[in-house]
Amino acid sequence: MIEDTIRDLRLAVLIDADNIPHANIKEMMEEIAKFGIPTFKRIYADWTKPTVSGWKKVLLENAITPIQQYSYSSGKNSSDSAMIIDAMDILYSGKVDGFCIVSSDSDFTRLAIRLREAGMKVIGMGERKTLTPFITACDKFIYIEILKANEEKAQEEVSGKKNGTKKEKQSPPPPLNKVNHELLKLLMASISDVADETGWAYLGDLGNFILKKKADFDPRNYGFQKMLPLIKSLNRFEIDERETGKNKIRHIYIKIK
Repeated sequence: MIEDTIRDLRLAVLIDADNIPHANIKEMMEEIAKFGIPTFKRIYADWTKPTVSGWKKVLLENAITPIQQYSYSSGKNSSDSAMIIDAMDILYSGKVDGFCIVSSDSDFTRLAIRLREAGMKVIGMGERKTLTPFITACDKFIYIEILKANEEKAQEEVSGKKNGTKKEKQSPPPPLNKVNHELLKLLMASISDVADETGWAYLGDLGNFILKKKADFDPRNYGFQKMLPLIKSLNRFEIDERETGKNKIRHIYIKIK
C-alpha cells in the first residue's frame, strides 16, 4: 500500500478545528504517524469562540501549536485563509516532503491539488460527509469514523481483560461501506491492470494502484483491518503466498479465479 512508500516522510500536519471534532485527536495523530514524522503540527481557529473550547486540553497533550485567526466578519471562515497561507509558506521552506490536511471542508481542494503539483504527498483526513472533490485531490484520504470504531473496540478488549471476565459481545459498529458489486468490479479491474502475463498481481502493487483510482479506499471502510482478509472474504480470487530471499520474506499474489 501507499504507506510503505511514504512512511518516513517529513509531514506538515494542518488541522481545521472548525470542521473536525476533537474527541479522536489521539487516534488521528497515531494514524498520521504511520505515514511519517509530523515536523509541523498546527491547528487553526478563532480560539475566542466557545465552539472550539474542547480542543484546548488535547492541544497540550499532543504538542499541537494553536494558530489564532480572528473572524473579521460574520459567516466567513478566516481560518481557511490562514491555513492555506501557512501551507504555502511551509511548502516553499523546503522542510517537508508531504502534508496532512485534517478537515472535512472541500474548500481545501485547490490547496491539495497545488501541493501535489509541487511534488508533495497529500494525505487527507476528515469525516464521512467530506465531499468527493477534496477526497480525490489527495493521494490518500482517511475517514475519522473508522479510527473511532477501532478505538472503541480496543477499549472494550482492555476493559474485559482488566475485569477478568468475558463481556457479552457487543455488535460491532457497521462498516462505512458495504462489500458490493462496485467493490468487486474495482478489485477485478485493478488486478487485470497490474497482473503479469500469467494473471498474478502482487498485493502491494495492487493496493497502490487502487489508491490512484480511489483515494479513500481502505479495507477498514468495509470492516476489515487489512486488504488480504477483505479479498479472501469475497471468494472470487486465488491467493499465492511466496517466500523469497534468505530471510524468507513473504510476498502475496492475487489472481482472478
